[in-house]
Amino acid sequence: MTAGLFSAGIIGIGSYVPEKVITNQDLEKIVDTSDEWIVTRTGIRERRIAAEEQATSDLGTIAARRALENAGIRAEELDLIIVATVTPDMNFPSTACLIQNNLKAARAAAFDVEAACSGFLYSLATANQFIATGFYRNILVVGAECLSRFTDWKDRNTCVLFGDGAGAAIVGRVEHGYGMLSHLLGADGGGGDLLKLRAGGSRLPASPETVENHLHYVHMEGSEVFKFAVRAMVSAAEEAVRLAGMTKEDLDYLIPHQANIRIIKEAAKRLDMSMDRVWVNLDNYGNMSAASIPVALEEAVRSGRIRKGDNICMVGFGGGLTWASCIMKWAK
Repeated sequence: MTAGLFSAGIIGIGSYVPEKVITNQDLEKIVDTSDEWIVTRTGIRERRIAAEEQATSDLGTIAARRALENAGIRAEELDLIIVATVTPDMNFPSTACLIQNNLKAARAAAFDVEAACSGFLYSLATANQFIATGFYRNILVVGAECLSRFTDWKDRNTCVLFGDGAGAAIVGRVEHGYGMLSHLLGADGGGGDLLKLRAGGSRLPASPETVENHLHYVHMEGSEVFKFAVRAMVSAAEEAVRLAGMTKEDLDYLIPHQANIRIIKEAAKRLDMSMDRVWVNLDNYGNMSAASIPVALEEAVRSGRIRKGDNICMVGFGGGLTWASCIMKWAK
């Protein structure tokens, strides 16, 4: 990673998950599944679902306000808002613009990033460039999703996986040697068919046929995504460690994308990290796509497990296919 004029790091963090909970026992009543089947294969026990009147921007706005409070700055001080999501309120305006209006952050530029479950880390890497070069001082990065709106609740292979939520971080200048030390971003468009939402865009605009054929729901080739995920998470984490001038032994904590406990355990094993140094919350929330990593990070920080000076590895993978990682020395 190219050195900048300033060190950039997270100076405030917040998260929000909706109140409504759907448990595995609830799913047993609507699809052919069981709590044992879901837990054994995924590690998920429950997930949060947005209220009928809530959209992605609403979840992101709450998380953003909490991050601003945690950072001790006002919305008027924000220079830029980046929102990572694959479930925007609408095609345009961007969810970032909607959140900007909700916050009354009149000075801030705003745009969305679409990199699925890797989106928050893609957005952090983007924010880092603006801070490191001195172009901006305060950037709001949000990962927010309402995946429940695009989940086929009759498909037992996917409906057990996803949940709604939002995490937010204020990125700003931190003392030298702290903050973001390296990033790794990657993509393989050749694997796009493995994880996609087929209809609703310019290729297949919404029509009676696309609705009837369930093309507005998440489609996933689970076994192929699993194999890709383990490879991507391990290689991305190892490369980010190398770029930071570290070894795996220097890492204090791993914050992985929360997709599947078997993927997380296998990645931790290959990275020589014991599970007591890996933050796992997918049992409570399921896969929240771009929101998974920031929500997990916020919980780990709030619990006191992550402290100033700790070396954190955040790593994720998602549709695209995409993958991303970041090494950060915690600055708060």
